[in-house]
Amino acid sequence: MTSARGPTVFDVLVRDLTDGQDVDQVLLVRAAELHTGRDATQFLKLSLGDRSGQLTAIVRDDLPEARELCQAGRAIHVAGRYEVHPRWGAQLALGALGEAAPGSFAFDDLVDGPPHSAETMEIEVRELVATVQDPHLRALLDRVLGPHTPTWELYRRAPAAKLYHQAYVHGLLEHCLTVAQGVSAMASTFPGIDRDVAVTGALLHDIGKLEAYTADPAAIDLTDAGRLQGEIPLGYYRVRRAIEELPGFPPETAQALLHIVLSHHGSLEHGSPVVPCTREAWLVHMIDNLGGKLGSFDRLEKGLAPGAAWTGFDRGVGASAYFGPLTAEPERRAA
Repeated sequence: MTSARGPTVFDVLVRDLTDGQDVDQVLLVRAAELHTGRDATQFLKLSLGDRSGQLTAIVRDDLPEARELCQAGRAIHVAGRYEVHPRWGAQLALGALGEAAPGSFAFDDLVDGPPHSAETMEIEVRELVATVQDPHLRALLDRVLGPHTPTWELYRRAPAAKLYHQAYVHGLLEHCLTVAQGVSAMASTFPGIDRDVAVTGALLHDIGKLEAYTADPAAIDLTDAGRLQGEIPLGYYRVRRAIEELPGFPPETAQALLHIVLSHHGSLEHGSPVVPCTREAWLVHMIDNLGGKLGSFDRLEKGLAPGAAWTGFDRGVGASAYFGPLTAEPERRAA
């Protein structure tokens, strides 16, 4: 594999590449995995992308050098041809790769991000917190998510996942906010739901991800604590410690809230130590699951090949995703 030289064509966003187009530009290594083929030969499978989407590339030659160069989170210069495989989707047939020259790219152009600014989402969180009437829950939210707390700074920047949904800086803020907004709206539709408990639980349900994931925007991964303990136990203990530091916090309210944190994955096989047993826990679980699925659709649409309506099978949604008639493509890009 020869080293890629300086760019000979203008950079193009991944989502705007067309089948058969030559590529000669800088992309970010999202993931690099060593595989062994059926013929027992090894190859390096790369996931490369920018802020608009990602594609796959395979390296078969000079693997030691390629593995050293193509580390997750590193920007590299690639040259090759963009292809849309009918089964495997967007791919780059590599001709060359090498180090990205300093000053040849803007890092913000390579990393994904939410559709709304962090400042806008923070305002919406503050507005939602202000609607919580229970003084103990308000005190807990101020203690954990107050604007000048160390936890808030972590919560504001953290990703929501490593891959499937909102896997970018400010992703956790986006995910928890949208789940809490959905829970708030649904709580007024069905009787018997304690809205304050449900909204607080929605805002805090994924708080364990502050310790479970790294916040490196270029290479999100599980931490040692995330691998050894899991985000749900980490979140449970963080919320419980905060509750124990608040004098007079009602035990029944604490139990209701902690149950949401422990059960929000919905089933034992999905990592929850208990299943939802209250209206509030079921509501948070269902809206959380919905938010994750729709976040996966956002991710898939960014990587959708031009002119395509369907993606390949995706584990995040458990199926192939459909994005409507081809005539909707210009409207989708304009949006």
